[in-house]
Amino acid sequence: MDVCCLSAVWYLIAIYALIQLVRFIFADADFTLLWACLVGNKPETKLKGLVVWVTGASSGIGEELAYQLAGCGCRLILSARRVDELDRVKRCCLERSNLQDQDILVLPLDLLERTSHEAKMKTALQHFGNIDILINNGGRTQRSLCLETSLDVYQALMELNFLGTASLTKQVLPHMTQRGTGSVVTVSSVAGLAGAPLATGYCASKHALQGFFNALRTELTDYPHILISTVCPGPVQSQIVQNAFTEELDMPVTRVGDQEYKMATKRCVHLILVGIANGVKEMWISKQPFLLFNYMWQYTPTWAWAITDLLGRKRVQNFKAGLDADAAYFTKPKTS
Repeated sequence: MDVCCLSAVWYLIAIYALIQLVRFIFADADFTLLWACLVGNKPETKLKGLVVWVTGASSGIGEELAYQLAGCGCRLILSARRVDELDRVKRCCLERSNLQDQDILVLPLDLLERTSHEAKMKTALQHFGNIDILINNGGRTQRSLCLETSLDVYQALMELNFLGTASLTKQVLPHMTQRGTGSVVTVSSVAGLAGAPLATGYCASKHALQGFFNALRTELTDYPHILISTVCPGPVQSQIVQNAFTEELDMPVTRVGDQEYKMATKRCVHLILVGIANGVKEMWISKQPFLLFNYMWQYTPTWAWAITDLLGRKRVQNFKAGLDADAAYFTKPKTS
C-alpha cells in the first residue's frame, strides 16, 4: 500500500472516530439500543396485540409505559397498590388509544404480599389467556447515609425491590416456558451497575436484580424465544424520589431534587419499548454524564472510581448541607 492510500485510510478512520465521538456526546442510550432505534423493529408493529403486565403502573415510568403500550395496541394488565390511580391510568389509556375496556385489566398488587402473587397470576390468565410480556417496574429508592440508616430500611428495600420482583417473575415464568415464548423485562438502574452514595440499600437491591436476571438468562438458554432483559436508567423525571426511603421506614423525604435536568420519562419509555421490540438483553438509558460513567465502569473501572469518588463526595456534602444532592451531577444553566 502506497503512502497516499495509507494516508487516506487513516483519514477515514479519523473521520469515523470523530463522528462516533460526536454521537456519544449527544447520546442518551448505549450504542446497541440507539442502533435498534435507527434500523430495528418498531414497537408499534412488533408489540401490537401482545398482553403486557406492568407493575408500578400508577405513576412515573410505569404510567408512561401504560400510555405508550396502549398506543402500540397492546392489551394491558396494570398493577400497583393504589387502585384509584390505576383506574385513572386506565381511563387515560382508553382515551389515548383504540383499546376497549376489556383490553385493560386493573389488577391491584402489593409486591410485599408474595403469598398473593399466585392468585394474581391466575386472575391475569383467566382474563387474557396468556401473558406475553412482564415488565417488573415496581419498587422504591432511598435517600440516606448508611451510618444513619436503620437495617429495617435495608430489609424493606430487599423485600420490595428484589424478593417481590423475583416472586412475581417466578409465577409468570412457568407459563412462558410452557409456551416457549415471552419476555421478562426488569427496570433496574445505573445503581445496579455501580454504587451511588446516599443509596446503599437501593444499590444492593438493584445489584441483586442484576445478578438474579443475568443468571436466569443463562439458565433459559434452552428457550431462545424467551427474552430476559434488564433496563438500567439514569435519573428520570418521576415521583420516585418523593417516595424514597430515608433513615427510618416511616420518615418522609424532606428534600426533592430538581427534575428539569433529568431525562424525560417519555423518552426513557420509548427507548425501553424499542429495546423490548428488538430483544436487547441489557439497556443503558441515561443522559450524560451517566452514560459515560456506565462505559467507564464497564471498560475503565479505575478511572470510573476516581471520578465517582469526586462526584460522590460532592453529592454527600450537598446532602449534609440541605442542598439538592443531585446538583453534583448536573451543570445548571445560568439565569440572567
